[in-house]
Amino acid sequence: MQSLKYGEMRSESQAQVQVNQFVRSVYNWMTVGLGITGLVAFYVGNSETMLRMIFSNPIIFFALMIGELALVFSLSARIQKIQASTATSMFLLYSALNGLTMAFVFLAYTQSSVTSTFFVCAATFGVCSLYGMNTQKDLTSMGSFMVMGLIGIVIASVVNMFIRSSGMSMIISYIGVIVFVGLTAYDTQKLKMMALSQPAGIDESTVRKGAIMGALTLYLDFINLFLMLLRILGVANDRR
Repeated sequence: MQSLKYGEMRSESQAQVQVNQFVRSVYNWMTVGLGITGLVAFYVGNSETMLRMIFSNPIIFFALMIGELALVFSLSARIQKIQASTATSMFLLYSALNGLTMAFVFLAYTQSSVTSTFFVCAATFGVCSLYGMNTQKDLTSMGSFMVMGLIGIVIASVVNMFIRSSGMSMIISYIGVIVFVGLTAYDTQKLKMMALSQPAGIDESTVRKGAIMGALTLYLDFINLFLMLLRILGVANDRR
């Protein structure tokens, strides 16, 4: 009995180490991606030439947006077939391209409000991730509900592009914060479960690809939460 108990404790300890290593890798790559996006956005946002080239030319702007979507869908669909180094390169390239289009925040909002909102977002994201990692409650049903909420946000945002209602935009932003707070907790728990389900002796390449996909998922949660909070907390820039 005592030997069995020791064996169970050792198994739980090994599982925890496996989870910690995987989650650490996910967050390391997510941080790298956010860092690249932030640096590129800051550089472009402080360059009149780059701003003019990207945001005054619809062809370039939409080409960048299409490139980002193509990278995300391609990475998600082909993750099992491509090499880990290719998956990593695609994620980093996506982060850089997103930085080019994210530069608009420095054009639309004051730098101080962008900075303060980033820290609010980081704190909120951290709390939600900790909850998702440590809660014993199954968040699957909540995650499904949040995905439906995300679909609703996308549809409402498309409609609002035509009616241009500031009130509707603000409602979408508040609902968006709730949705991405919930998705952050759900996705974190899902990554924990993924780490626990990894078989012993799994090769490093497979683990790396799983970490990259996890990083992309949390990266998207963070970016979207940041944008929703910025619409609520951001201070409009007088810059012309």
